[in-house]
Parts: sequence; C-alpha cells; structure tokens
Amino acid sequence: DLSIQRVASSKNLTLTIPPSCSAIAWWRIYMGLTMKERKSLTRETAPRYRRADKKGKHRILDEFVETSGYNRKYAIHLLSNWGKRKRRYIDGKPVNIIIGQPRVRKKRAGRVIYTEAVKKAIRCIWPFFDYMCGKRLAVFIRMNLDVLMYQPELAIDETIREKLMSISPATIDRILAPERKKLSLTGRTRTRPGPMLKHKIPIRTFFDWDERKPGFFELDTVGHDGGNSSGEYCFTLNATDVHSGWVELRSLLNRAHRWTKEKLVAIRAELPFPLLGIDSDNGGEFINRQLWQYCNENHIAFTRGRAYHKNDNCFVEQKNDMAVRRTVGYYRFDTSAEYEALSEVYTYLCPLLNFFYPSFRIIEKIRIGAKVKKVYDDPKPPYQRLLESDDVSDEVKADLRRRAQQLHVVKQKRSVDNAVANLMRIYEEKKQRKLLE
Repeated sequence: DLSIQRVASSKNLTLTIPPSCSAIAWWRIYMGLTMKERKSLTRETAPRYRRADKKGKHRILDEFVETSGYNRKYAIHLLSNWGKRKRRYIDGKPVNIIIGQPRVRKKRAGRVIYTEAVKKAIRCIWPFFDYMCGKRLAVFIRMNLDVLMYQPELAIDETIREKLMSISPATIDRILAPERKKLSLTGRTRTRPGPMLKHKIPIRTFFDWDERKPGFFELDTVGHDGGNSSGEYCFTLNATDVHSGWVELRSLLNRAHRWTKEKLVAIRAELPFPLLGIDSDNGGEFINRQLWQYCNENHIAFTRGRAYHKNDNCFVEQKNDMAVRRTVGYYRFDTSAEYEALSEVYTYLCPLLNFFYPSFRIIEKIRIGAKVKKVYDDPKPPYQRLLESDDVSDEVKADLRRRAQQLHVVKQKRSVDNAVANLMRIYEEKKQRKLLE
C-alpha cells in the first residue's frame, strides 16, 4: 500500500510484508497501538506507577514508553496525573477536570426551523388531499397556498405560510414518515382475455408511441368486487393521457362491451382536446368488435399491450392505485345505487386530479448495462402540461383556463369527500339489509 510505504519511509522504517499477512495487520505491528488502546494501557499502568519506588517507576516507565510510543516526558506526565482532579482556566473561567476522563460533549441543539405548527399544517393537508408524496405535495402547496390560508381548520398564518413556501420535499417526507407506516394497500387483477380479434390490433410496448403529444390514452378497468369475484359488480373505466397525465374515470355496471364503448364515446365528447389513440390490455372489455369498429370509423389509433406485461400500460396502472383505489377503496359495489354514487364521485374527482394535483411524467429511459435509469420531469398538474404543450391549440388552452377559473381546490375536495361518504353510506345500508335478510 503506497500510503503505508510513504509513512514508513518518513520514519526510516523498512517494511517487509509476508504474503500470508494483510497490510493492515503489519501496519498495526509497526505503528503501535491505537489511541483507545493507549488510553486503556495508561489507565491500568498509572496506579501501579504511582505506588512503585524509584527503581520500579524507572522500569515501568521504560516498558510504558516502549509499548505506547509516547515521548518519555509526556509519559511521565500522564502516569503521574492520570485520574487526578485538576483546575484549569478555559476562556477565563475556572473548570475542574479529571485527567484521562473523556470530556462529556454537550448534545448539539439543532436550530428549529419547522415548528410543531408547521408540522401540524402539513399533517392536515396531506390526508385531506389524498396522501401525496413529498415531491408532489411540495408543488401542490406552493401552487394553492393562497387558497389554503383561508381555511380555518388548517390554521395557516403568515409565519407558517413563509415556512410552507420554502419547505423541501425531503423534509415533508420526514415529517410524514410516522403517518405513512400506518397505511398499506394491496390489489388484485380482474383482467380476462379477449376474443381472437387480437391479431387485428397491433401491440404497443411501454413508451413506444412516437406521438409524444396529448390525445393518446391508455385504458384499463378496475374491478370493485370486494374480494368476491362471483356474480356481477361495478367496474371503473380509467383513461389516462400518456403525455399530460390527464385522467378520465367512468363507472361501469359490468364489463359488457356496450358500456365500455359508450363510456369511451362520452369521454371523447367531454375531453378538452382531441382523442387521437387508445391503448389497452388484452381484456375482453376492450378487445371486441364494437370498440374496434368505433375506432376505425373515427380514425382513432387502437393498440394493445403484451399479455402479462403490465409495464406496457404503466401510466394507467399508476392511476388505478392513486386515483381509484385510494379514493373508493376495495369494497364490493354491485347495486344501481352504488353505481350512481360511484359516478358522482368521479364527476368531482376528475377535475381535482386534472387541474390541481401534480403528477410525475417519465421523459427518458437510459440503459446502463443491466440497469435502466428513468428520468422524470418536475411534478405538474396535467392542466399545466397542456398549457405548456405546443401541440395544443390556443382555443383549447382558452377553454382550459375557463374551466380552471370555475374551480376551487378546497370546495372541489370537499365535494369529493361528500360523494365518497355518500357512496360508503349506501354500501353500509346494503350490508345492513343483507344481515337482516
């Protein structure tokens, strides 16, 4: 080792390290004891040194200097005073110290920047706005803080406002770490294979679309079976724009081809920008003649992902969890009343997701050997990405701004909460009726 040889040469030492011994072991042999070992040796030797006569002290001192490597005068000082109480003056103040006793360091009191009031505000905002991660929540708070300040339950004054405007995503995650441990979600798949029409629908793999502009949607359905897949139950049709993250959710009575097509037609009519293409999994609700013919007649590109490759539809799979499961949960909805209540939830939820909730978007994948590095842009609401897109016309942008002015983030979230509470009330009433039966 070059560093060992350099120090050895400065001390006029010649090191010959046998092949059977490591360099570190021979470094210990030539360079002596560690500081901790020297202090232990001093602690054991000092009482014996002070009790000995003149000849005994001379012999003990010779051994101690040879073993520890200390200077002889310094060794005499250590052995004569180790463990004794001495008075010293530090910064003009008398201080009693014990030679050899390690100084007790005072625990440094960190400067408190984010007080308990700031933490309380973050803990209130986080569950109210659907448990965002720190990176998304920091952007959301800065975009809507002027509105949030006027909510009395959040208790945000001017001092807290300044702290929230400067708080980092990492600090938010540290504050919310104990709360996140209490939450855990699981999921199940209800995808059933479609008919032999698949050979007419081309396959699109993940991030394979050349059209990196708004209008190309991934489709998927989320089953609300409550863990019991028998009989009929409601589904959610999820349509997510690949470019902007714009999400449209619609409730389905079941997976019939007719309902899927009708909801897609309704989504196309209500979208502020044109629907150019759709991409789905291989479920029978999508791979059917009705939807295929509709896309051909209206010049909508229709592709599908590979079987058993969920990453081919990663954009919509992410929204299945964040938008659907975290809002309505894993309950079984199988009545017409629950279907209507589920539709009401999505009426209020979609504008909240599209105009206010920031989301990440992958912009590049770089393969480094066996690893794949994913590069994301800054979190933004889909509405903001559409305004920044050169592929969106000025008329569409004006319509988006008009829609945004009619919305209020807190009122919209309360409408979502009321709609979810109504859905849960209908669900509980259904359970009670079944128990009475």
